[in-house]
Amino acid sequence: MNIDATTLHLQLPNLYLFRRVTQLGSFQATADALQLPRSSVSKKIAQLEQHLGLRLLQRSTRQLNLTDAGKELLIITDSLTDLLSNTAKLTEQAQAKPSGRVKISSSTLIGQRYLLPLLPDLKRLFPEIVIDINLDDRVVDLIELGIDIALRVGQLPDSSLVARQIGIKSWACFASPAYLQDAAKLDKPSDLSAHQCIIFRHQKLAMDHWHFCSPSGEIQTIHITPATASDDGRTLVELACMGMGIIRIDPILIKPELQAGKLTAVLTAWHHPDGAPIHLVCLEKEARSRAVNEVWQYLSKELTHVLKDAGEN
Repeated sequence: MNIDATTLHLQLPNLYLFRRVTQLGSFQATADALQLPRSSVSKKIAQLEQHLGLRLLQRSTRQLNLTDAGKELLIITDSLTDLLSNTAKLTEQAQAKPSGRVKISSSTLIGQRYLLPLLPDLKRLFPEIVIDINLDDRVVDLIELGIDIALRVGQLPDSSLVARQIGIKSWACFASPAYLQDAAKLDKPSDLSAHQCIIFRHQKLAMDHWHFCSPSGEIQTIHITPATASDDGRTLVELACMGMGIIRIDPILIKPELQAGKLTAVLTAWHHPDGAPIHLVCLEKEARSRAVNEVWQYLSKELTHVLKDAGEN
């Protein structure tokens, strides 16, 4: 008899049943174990034999014996047990609580003010997940540093990363009341040349060109000669609060300082001409663990809410 290989996969349930019959020793024991009628077990074994064109079992009133073909089939289908066992383990793992390490990278101020406050609730939801936080104002290589999820500001280059926009970054100028008390006039961007200015700078980037848009729509770019520089956003804010000069920063990142009166806005009639998108980036879904995917989904939703609320209030 020619075996139709294209439909052989349909016999997988019957192959499993055949293996259970050989393990338990009878149709009745198999029927009881699987909660099937005895006649159904017998019928399915007969269907398998008919499809293969082989006698697999010698039946008698007292016992079942494997034929030579049945013994051979039992050997060559041994991997079926491992397949089913591994599938069951996969299902158990999927249903279990997500666990493992998830490394998250963010710039210092966004991380400190908006990411870190979300972590207690995140840990309550997923207690088995280990959160590894990297706060760094440099743009880091996710793959090189083993980072799973990152907050990035600005347009992203084409890559294998998945990006979800969670907010818009803007810029404005601020200084402490103590600094402004004895400072030179500051009515327009060109007046900055007479002021102490604080900029962000590291080895590969110096944010020393400040862009402004006048009330009439005129765009000006001012090259800043800094009095002080740092590669850490938190340090820049502290320096400004100490009266060291004027800082340009996103207002949502200094809300506590503004509310406490430590900093005040300057050049308020001039705004930055553009905003920059804030993205949450992650590896492609196929490359994520379940733990990474759960944290990605949680942060995507919650950071979108908190950044929106911060911009509106």
